[in-house]
This record gives sequence, structure tokens and C-alpha cells, in this order.
Amino acid sequence: MPPLIEVKNLKKVFQFSVKNPDHGFLKNLFNPDKKTITAVDDISFDVEKGESLAFIGPNGAGKSTCIKILTGILYPTSGRISVQGMDPQKDRQKLSYHIGTVFGQRSQLLFNLSALDSFELFGKIYGLSNNDCARRQDELITLFDLSEFINQPVRKLSLGQRMRCEIAASLIHNPDIIFLDEPTIGLDVVAKQRLREVLSRLNTERGTTLFLTSHDPGDIEALCARTIIINHGEIVLDAETDSLTRQYFEQKEIRVEFEKKIAPPSIHGASLVHHEGKTAQYVVDTSRYSLNEVLKNLIDSYQIADLDVSHTPLEEIISVIYQQKKGR
Repeated sequence: MPPLIEVKNLKKVFQFSVKNPDHGFLKNLFNPDKKTITAVDDISFDVEKGESLAFIGPNGAGKSTCIKILTGILYPTSGRISVQGMDPQKDRQKLSYHIGTVFGQRSQLLFNLSALDSFELFGKIYGLSNNDCARRQDELITLFDLSEFINQPVRKLSLGQRMRCEIAASLIHNPDIIFLDEPTIGLDVVAKQRLREVLSRLNTERGTTLFLTSHDPGDIEALCARTIIINHGEIVLDAETDSLTRQYFEQKEIRVEFEKKIAPPSIHGASLVHHEGKTAQYVVDTSRYSLNEVLKNLIDSYQIADLDVSHTPLEEIISVIYQQKKGR
């Protein structure tokens, strides 16, 4: 079978007018200078049905531009794109019945109505019968555990509740692919974990293809078997997430605040990198030591007021990979 998504030599160039301080007002108005930016620079990749792909990079790397081209919102400058066997620009309306989209910072729900009202509206838009729409709503309410707040106005929901409703709404027509742009942005740890669990079930149990962008390594590790890194419009890495994790995500940072001021303790498997007052910061190489064991030793041995575990910032990892590629 052909790939679900095919991208061949995709390029997108934006051109816009810029003001030249050396030119007069009329020349800037009627004959302005032009500036071009290559947002996507001759990239190619395929995505198979049922894959879970992380498409990541720093701000301005070209991620959102690619998603907008794949969903038919933008036209490419050159290249060939096929999604579900269709040209996203020529068959945008037909394609919309096969894809779902979620943008973490943009809501598609009706703000003053309940999420259930939005589900019913989207069901009508996608041509579902009353019976099919009701059945699909029940499935999604159960899958995303929405029953406690499905009838509340969207404006009354917490961010985590709203994001679960956003993703559920994008699935009302049972799409084959769901494009997720920063779906966990701003969520707390518990809300992130719950959302990741549901998305993982969608992919593994129902075969929904996930196309994810995120700045959170936790999203990538939990959800995606494959990762493409893009920077300056170019693909700099296309690899299995496991190998990426082993090579670049193995270091974890632990910030601990003790109940009282003490000399920073020596913790087996953890290297002290900073200490001030009651706060200490450690780094753990999880390729050599178990993070769970380090945390257990810390919690069992000392009185802890607060504890936080974080990854190496994704932007730093991408910068290292990009510089490695340039140095070849």
C-alpha cells in the first residue's frame, strides 16, 4: 500500500514588502523592496498508516507551515504532496473528511456553549446522521472521560478539560489522521499524562495516525515511535524515537528543595550541579542509572519540600543535532 502521507521535494517561499529607510514615502508605498523567506526548503518524507510521528523543531523552523500545506490551508511553492491519496490543495474539502486538526493555542469549540453542543454541530458539518452522531459522541465521551463536564460551557472548563474536548471534537468524524500542534501546551503534569494516555490508545488500539508537533520531550517519548527534526526549513534528522531518546534524552535534571537548609547530600547516580540555600540541582544519566532509584533514595533519606524532574531543553538538543550535521 502507498504511504498515507507522501511529501516529495516540498518547498514554500514567502515574499513580502519591506520598508527601505533610504526611499521616500511614495516609493515605499508603490514600489517597495521585496524580501523572501524560505520556510520549507526541499524536504521529502513519507508517513505510513497507523504511524505515530513527532515533527519537531524550534520556533520558525517550518513545522506549522508544513502542517498547513498538508491540510490544504497553504499552497506550496513547489513539490508534490499526497495525503490519503489526495492533493490537499485540489481536494481540500474531500480531504477534510479524513483528517482532524488540533492547534493547542486556538480553540475550535463554541466558547459560550457546552462542548456537547460543539460535538453536535461538527457532526452535522461532517454529514453524520443523528444516530451516528449520538453513537460517536458517546464513544468519545467515554474515551476521553468527559461526562462530568461535557454539558458545562466551554468558558468554564479548565485548560486540561478543554484540550480533551478539543481533541475529541476533532475526532467526531472518525478521521484516519489527526494533526496535533502543541496539544499539551500549558497543561499541568496530571493533565498531560491523561491526554497522552488517550492519544496513545487512539494510535495503538484504533490505528489512528498521529502527526504531532511539540516542544515537550515527554510528549514525544510517550506518543511517537518516530521523530523528524526540522530546522531552518530542512530535515536534520529522521529516526526512531527510541534511538533519539537513548542518544539525546538520557540526561534528566532534578531540582530539589529540602525542608531545611542542609549541606547538599551526595546521591548515588546523581551529579550535583548547583546548590543555594535549601535548593539543590542534580543531573542523572539515565543510560547508566535508574531515575526511579535515584528519586527513591532522595525521598527516603531526606525531608523534601518540593521536587521537580525535567529533560534537557528540546531546543538545545535540536541545536546540537543541527550543528553536528553542518559540521559533517
